[in-house]
Amino acid sequence: MNLIKNLEKEQMEKQGKNIPDFKAGDTVKVMYKIVEDKGRERLQAFEGVCIARSNDALNSTFTVRKVSFGEGVERIFPLYSPNVAEISIVRRGKVRRSKLYYLRKLFGKAARITEGKAKETVE
Repeated sequence: MNLIKNLEKEQMEKQGKNIPDFKAGDTVKVMYKIVEDKGRERLQAFEGVCIARSNDALNSTFTVRKVSFGEGVERIFPLYSPNVAEISIVRRGKVRRSKLYYLRKLFGKAARITEGKAKETVE
């Protein structure tokens, strides 16, 4: 079993992704690759609130929710997928839960998350 963990760790290091430290409640902007006809690729942005994060080494995922034209849209992104080009934090949220599935039932002002303190980076 230790061999599997070592292989996963190698694969994560080989990708060399710069993944910011975000958690549930943060508003994130995910740039991901879309393959169009004739093999063309382009980047598309998906900006919303991170409502869940599953940390499982190479199989880590996070769920982002946004409201588009009055309809709630959720998308699950694999953290180490080659199709996820960039993840950036738009704003930090102050929440007390790790899974924010209750936001699915709320709409309007009730679905807002208060802004938390930004983490200071030591350089």
